[in-house]
Amino acid sequence: MSDLTDSPLVHATPELMRRVGAWLDHLGDERRLSDKTLIAYERDVTQFLRFLTNHLGGAPGLDEIRELAPADFRAFLARRRNSGAGSRSLARGLAGIRSFLGYLERRGEVNAAAAGAVRPPRQPRSLPKPLSVSDAKAVTSGDLAMEAEPWIEARNAAVLTLLYGCGLRISEALSLTRRAAPLPTTRSLRITGKGGKERIVPLLPAVGEAIAAYLRLCPYQPEMDGPLFLGARGGPLSPRIVQLAVEKLRGALALPDSATPHALRHSFATHLLAKGGDLRSIQELLGHASLSTTQIYTEVDAARLLEAYDRAHPRAQE
Repeated sequence: MSDLTDSPLVHATPELMRRVGAWLDHLGDERRLSDKTLIAYERDVTQFLRFLTNHLGGAPGLDEIRELAPADFRAFLARRRNSGAGSRSLARGLAGIRSFLGYLERRGEVNAAAAGAVRPPRQPRSLPKPLSVSDAKAVTSGDLAMEAEPWIEARNAAVLTLLYGCGLRISEALSLTRRAAPLPTTRSLRITGKGGKERIVPLLPAVGEAIAAYLRLCPYQPEMDGPLFLGARGGPLSPRIVQLAVEKLRGALALPDSATPHALRHSFATHLLAKGGDLRSIQELLGHASLSTTQIYTEVDAARLLEAYDRAHPRAQE
């Protein structure tokens, strides 16, 4: 790490800047943080020290850092916000400052409670990006012959059909054993989700048929208590292989980067809601602990409705 004490771009006492350099060395040598993270942390703390120079009327040192109150940190965040910084940048900047002050606190030089009392800015909630009904069907069809081995094509289609047809997480689908494999006549599936919470999801015949097709073609015999889905060499199927398969499908179908295996779970919930499914039932099917987590799909549905309105309503084109 370069010597920060002589930098004309920072405003703090040499003593304090030596502490900044030692903190960055600690993060790099002992915490093994990446160079990119170190650069970001250095920039965040530098911005804070420049702010303090104007805010306090002089270059801050350890004494001034000890006297900081929550209002000082809020004033810094407000200044950054007024300069155009977004919530994510502000939250990351506050995290860097807290890390530095925590380092000084562990050395017994300051009390970091004031920074800890400041809440980071609320992060904007990004909406899930489901696939359209036609794209979801295309992704799960297994009709594109993207793989050299037909059984691998059938396996990928079976996994993706589970994600879309049952709203499973990829980890939940790949944790299924051969004994638990749903067949075309199976009507429900017991899933163990996050936190060991169990739920029962209904099964469409198409899900059982896709899995039956995979088992017919698979050159290996999965053990009854072993994983249902196997990799090319007969071992457990890796989530990364499923992700790569969807990347191929994205290219073939000209889908956006948001078309991922997890997007099929989003599609399951959004399409059910659009057809009149109630939130409480969808919550149970997804295995969400809180209804508030499921409610985000109402925002997705509303956003899609507005988009359709803007495209179709005669007055929207004026």
